[in-house]
Amino acid sequence: MSKDKKDKIDKINFWILIPIIIICFLVIFAWLTKAWYFPNIFDIDILYSKNEYSNNRTNINEMTPSGGFDKPVIYLYPETKTNILVKLDYKWKIIADYPEYNYEIQWWDIIADSNSTITNKADNKEYNYLFWEWKSRENINWNLSKWFMVKGSESRSFLQEILPKIWLTPKEYNEFIVYWYPIMQKNKYNLIHFAEKQYTNIAQLDITPKPDSMLRVFMVIKPLENKIKIEKQEIKTFNRKWFSVVEWGWTLLN
Repeated sequence: MSKDKKDKIDKINFWILIPIIIICFLVIFAWLTKAWYFPNIFDIDILYSKNEYSNNRTNINEMTPSGGFDKPVIYLYPETKTNILVKLDYKWKIIADYPEYNYEIQWWDIIADSNSTITNKADNKEYNYLFWEWKSRENINWNLSKWFMVKGSESRSFLQEILPKIWLTPKEYNEFIVYWYPIMQKNKYNLIHFAEKQYTNIAQLDITPKPDSMLRVFMVIKPLENKIKIEKQEIKTFNRKWFSVVEWGWTLLN
Protein backbone atom coordinates (compact mmCIF):
# COMPACT_ATOMS: atom_id res chain seq x y z
CA MET A 1 0.00 0.00 0.00
CA SER A 2 1.32 3.39 -0.96
CA LYS A 3 2.06 5.99 1.70
CA ASP A 4 -0.50 8.44 0.24
CA LYS A 5 -3.24 5.83 0.31
CA LYS A 6 -2.37 4.85 3.89
CA ASP A 7 -2.47 8.51 4.99
CA LYS A 8 -5.88 8.90 3.38
CA ILE A 9 -7.27 5.87 5.23
CA ASP A 10 -5.80 7.13 8.50
CA LYS A 11 -7.57 10.47 8.03
CA ILE A 12 -10.91 8.75 7.38
CA ASN A 13 -10.47 6.59 10.49
CA PHE A 14 -9.57 9.68 12.51
CA TRP A 15 -12.81 11.48 11.58
CA ILE A 16 -14.83 8.34 12.32
CA LEU A 17 -13.12 7.97 15.69
CA ILE A 18 -13.86 11.54 16.88
CA PRO A 19 -17.69 11.17 17.15
CA ILE A 20 -17.25 7.78 18.83
CA ILE A 21 -14.97 9.37 21.44
CA ILE A 22 -17.46 12.22 21.98
CA ILE A 23 -20.36 9.80 22.45
CA CYS A 24 -18.33 7.73 24.92
CA PHE A 25 -17.45 10.90 26.83
CA LEU A 26 -21.12 11.93 27.05
CA VAL A 27 -22.15 8.47 28.25
CA ILE A 28 -19.49 8.48 30.98
CA PHE A 29 -20.38 12.07 31.90
CA ALA A 30 -24.07 11.18 32.23
CA TRP A 31 -23.24 8.15 34.40
CA LEU A 32 -21.06 10.25 36.70
CA THR A 33 -23.80 12.87 36.92
CA LYS A 34 -26.33 10.20 37.85
CA ALA A 35 -23.99 9.04 40.59
CA TRP A 36 -23.85 12.66 41.87
CA TYR A 37 -20.12 13.09 41.38
CA PHE A 38 -20.73 16.54 39.92
CA PRO A 39 -23.71 18.60 38.68
CA ASN A 40 -25.35 17.78 35.38
CA ILE A 41 -24.74 21.19 33.82
CA PHE A 42 -25.58 19.95 30.32
CA ASP A 43 -28.81 18.17 31.39
CA ILE A 44 -27.76 14.89 29.75
CA ASP A 45 -30.24 12.01 30.12
CA ILE A 46 -28.55 9.23 28.15
CA LEU A 47 -28.47 6.63 30.91
CA TYR A 48 -31.79 7.47 32.58
CA SER A 49 -34.66 5.12 32.07
CA LYS A 50 -38.04 6.73 31.41
CA ASN A 51 -39.26 5.84 34.88
CA GLU A 52 -36.12 7.11 36.64
CA TYR A 53 -36.24 10.37 34.72
CA SER A 54 -39.83 11.07 35.72
CA ASN A 55 -39.43 10.19 39.39
CA ASN A 56 -36.13 12.02 39.86
CA ARG A 57 -36.72 15.08 37.74
CA THR A 58 -40.45 15.90 38.06
CA ASN A 59 -41.03 18.95 40.23
CA ILE A 60 -44.69 19.87 40.65
CA ASN A 61 -43.70 23.37 41.69
CA GLU A 62 -42.12 23.95 38.27
CA MET A 63 -45.02 22.78 36.13
CA THR A 64 -46.19 24.98 33.29
CA PRO A 65 -49.07 27.13 34.51
CA SER A 66 -52.35 27.48 32.69
CA GLY A 67 -53.84 30.60 31.23
CA GLY A 68 -57.58 30.14 31.48
CA PHE A 69 -60.67 28.44 32.83
CA ASP A 70 -62.33 25.59 30.92
CA LYS A 71 -66.08 25.10 31.08
CA PRO A 72 -67.07 26.57 34.42
CA VAL A 73 -70.83 26.08 34.81
CA ILE A 74 -72.96 27.82 37.42
CA TYR A 75 -76.08 26.38 39.08
CA LEU A 76 -78.37 28.68 41.05
CA TYR A 77 -80.75 27.34 43.72
CA PRO A 78 -82.92 30.08 45.23
CA GLU A 79 -85.56 28.91 47.68
CA THR A 80 -88.30 30.23 45.41
CA LYS A 81 -88.42 31.48 41.83
CA THR A 82 -86.25 34.60 41.87
CA ASN A 83 -84.95 37.29 39.54
CA ILE A 84 -81.14 37.06 39.68
CA LEU A 85 -78.28 39.06 38.20
CA VAL A 86 -74.93 37.25 37.71
CA LYS A 87 -71.83 39.27 36.88
CA LEU A 88 -68.46 37.85 35.87
CA ASP A 89 -65.66 39.95 37.30
CA TYR A 90 -63.04 38.97 34.73
CA LYS A 91 -59.87 40.64 33.48
CA TRP A 92 -59.90 39.37 29.91
CA LYS A 93 -62.44 38.64 27.22
CA ILE A 94 -64.79 35.68 27.51
CA ILE A 95 -64.28 33.25 24.61
CA ALA A 96 -67.47 31.20 25.10
CA ASP A 97 -70.75 31.69 26.95
CA TYR A 98 -74.17 30.03 27.07
CA PRO A 99 -76.62 31.62 27.31
CA GLU A 100 -75.01 34.71 25.80
CA TYR A 101 -73.60 37.08 28.38
CA ASN A 102 -75.13 40.56 28.18
CA TYR A 103 -72.09 42.77 27.59
CA GLU A 104 -74.14 45.97 27.56
CA ILE A 105 -75.27 45.63 31.16
CA GLN A 106 -72.38 43.29 32.17
CA TRP A 107 -74.76 40.72 33.67
CA TRP A 108 -76.70 37.59 33.02
CA ASP A 109 -80.23 38.71 33.80
CA ILE A 110 -82.17 35.54 34.62
CA ILE A 111 -84.97 33.93 36.59
CA ALA A 112 -84.10 30.73 38.50
CA ASP A 113 -86.12 28.30 40.62
CA SER A 114 -85.14 25.93 43.42
CA ASN A 115 -84.10 23.21 40.91
CA SER A 116 -81.74 25.56 39.06
CA THR A 117 -84.07 25.76 36.10
CA ILE A 118 -82.94 29.04 34.55
CA THR A 119 -84.87 31.33 32.22
CA ASN A 120 -82.70 33.85 30.41
CA LYS A 121 -84.63 37.10 30.03
CA ALA A 122 -82.75 38.13 26.88
CA ASP A 123 -84.09 35.21 24.79
CA ASN A 124 -86.80 33.82 27.11
CA LYS A 125 -85.26 30.33 26.79
CA GLU A 126 -84.66 27.73 29.48
CA TYR A 127 -81.24 26.49 30.63
CA ASN A 128 -79.92 24.07 33.25
CA TYR A 129 -76.95 26.26 34.17
CA LEU A 130 -74.85 29.23 33.07
CA PHE A 131 -71.72 28.37 31.09
CA TRP A 132 -68.67 30.55 30.55
CA GLU A 133 -65.04 30.16 29.49
CA TRP A 134 -62.14 32.55 29.04
CA LYS A 135 -58.41 32.58 28.43
CA SER A 136 -56.06 35.06 30.04
CA ARG A 137 -53.15 36.70 28.28
CA GLU A 138 -50.85 35.64 31.09
CA ASN A 139 -50.21 32.29 32.73
CA ILE A 140 -51.65 31.69 36.18
CA ASN A 141 -49.15 30.29 38.68
CA TRP A 142 -51.37 27.97 40.67
CA ASN A 143 -50.38 27.20 44.24
CA LEU A 144 -50.23 23.43 43.95
CA SER A 145 -48.54 22.10 47.07
CA LYS A 146 -51.01 19.21 47.58
CA TRP A 147 -52.52 16.85 45.04
CA PHE A 148 -54.29 13.59 44.33
CA MET A 149 -52.39 11.08 42.19
CA VAL A 150 -54.84 9.14 40.01
CA LYS A 151 -54.34 6.60 37.23
CA GLY A 152 -56.03 7.63 34.02
CA SER A 153 -57.90 4.31 33.96
CA GLU A 154 -59.25 5.06 37.46
CA SER A 155 -60.42 8.62 36.72
CA ARG A 156 -64.11 7.76 36.67
CA SER A 157 -64.10 5.91 39.99
CA PHE A 158 -61.99 8.66 41.60
CA LEU A 159 -64.42 11.37 40.52
CA GLN A 160 -67.40 9.28 41.64
CA GLU A 161 -65.83 9.01 45.08
CA ILE A 162 -64.41 12.51 45.58
CA LEU A 163 -67.08 14.78 44.09
CA PRO A 164 -69.85 13.82 46.54
CA LYS A 165 -67.35 14.53 49.34
CA ILE A 166 -67.00 18.03 47.92
CA TRP A 167 -70.81 18.21 48.24
CA LEU A 168 -71.79 18.16 44.61
CA THR A 169 -75.21 16.60 44.05
CA PRO A 170 -75.63 13.56 41.76
CA LYS A 171 -76.94 15.82 38.99
CA GLU A 172 -73.92 18.12 39.30
CA TYR A 173 -71.20 15.50 39.63
CA ASN A 174 -72.67 13.29 36.89
CA GLU A 175 -72.51 16.22 34.47
CA PHE A 176 -68.96 16.92 35.66
CA ILE A 177 -67.87 13.29 35.18
CA VAL A 178 -69.32 12.72 31.72
CA TYR A 179 -67.58 15.85 30.48
CA TRP A 180 -64.10 15.41 32.01
CA TYR A 181 -63.52 11.69 32.60
CA PRO A 182 -63.17 10.82 28.86
CA ILE A 183 -60.34 13.37 28.68
CA MET A 184 -58.67 12.25 31.91
CA GLN A 185 -58.71 8.52 31.11
CA LYS A 186 -56.42 9.08 28.12
CA ASN A 187 -53.55 10.05 30.43
CA LYS A 188 -51.44 7.41 32.14
CA TYR A 189 -51.59 9.39 35.40
CA ASN A 190 -53.29 12.60 36.48
CA LEU A 191 -52.14 14.93 39.21
CA ILE A 192 -55.33 16.56 40.49
CA HIS A 193 -55.67 19.63 42.70
CA PHE A 194 -58.88 21.37 43.71
CA ALA A 195 -58.15 25.10 43.77
CA GLU A 196 -59.94 27.13 46.42
CA LYS A 197 -59.36 30.78 47.31
CA GLN A 198 -56.81 31.32 44.57
CA TYR A 199 -59.45 30.48 41.96
CA THR A 200 -62.27 32.43 43.60
CA ASN A 201 -60.03 35.48 44.01
CA ILE A 202 -59.05 35.41 40.33
CA ALA A 203 -62.51 34.65 38.89
CA GLN A 204 -64.88 36.57 41.12
CA LEU A 205 -68.65 36.30 40.84
CA ASP A 206 -71.02 39.12 41.74
CA ILE A 207 -74.56 37.79 42.29
CA THR A 208 -77.65 39.79 43.22
CA PRO A 209 -79.40 38.93 45.48
CA LYS A 210 -76.40 37.65 47.43
CA PRO A 211 -76.38 33.84 47.92
CA ASP A 212 -76.42 32.39 51.43
CA SER A 213 -73.87 29.75 50.42
CA MET A 214 -71.57 29.37 47.42
CA LEU A 215 -69.53 26.31 46.38
CA ARG A 216 -67.02 26.78 43.57
CA VAL A 217 -65.20 23.59 42.57
CA PHE A 218 -62.24 24.15 40.24
CA MET A 219 -60.02 21.19 39.32
CA VAL A 220 -56.43 21.69 38.13
CA ILE A 221 -54.94 18.71 36.27
CA LYS A 222 -51.39 17.84 35.25
CA PRO A 223 -50.99 14.72 33.04
CA LEU A 224 -47.96 12.55 33.87
CA GLU A 225 -46.35 9.48 32.36
CA ASN A 226 -45.18 8.08 35.71
CA LYS A 227 -46.29 8.07 39.33
CA ILE A 228 -44.59 10.43 41.80
CA LYS A 229 -44.78 10.90 45.56
CA ILE A 230 -46.98 13.81 46.65
CA GLU A 231 -48.69 15.24 49.71
CA LYS A 232 -52.38 14.42 49.54
CA GLN A 233 -54.88 17.26 49.50
CA GLU A 234 -57.58 17.44 52.16
CA ILE A 235 -61.13 18.28 51.11
CA LYS A 236 -63.08 20.88 53.05
CA THR A 237 -66.72 20.46 53.96
CA PHE A 238 -69.48 22.66 52.59
CA ASN A 239 -72.87 23.51 54.04
CA ARG A 240 -75.63 24.20 51.52
CA LYS A 241 -78.28 26.49 52.96
CA TRP A 242 -81.14 28.60 51.67
CA PHE A 243 -80.14 30.37 48.44
CA SER A 244 -77.08 28.39 47.27
CA VAL A 245 -74.88 28.72 44.19
CA VAL A 246 -72.68 25.90 42.87
CA GLU A 247 -70.02 26.09 40.16
CA TRP A 248 -67.58 23.59 38.71
CA GLY A 249 -64.83 23.78 36.09
CA TRP A 250 -61.21 22.88 35.47
CA THR A 251 -57.93 23.76 33.76
CA LEU A 252 -55.24 21.54 32.23
CA LEU A 253 -51.55 22.24 32.85
CA ASN A 254 -49.27 21.73 29.86
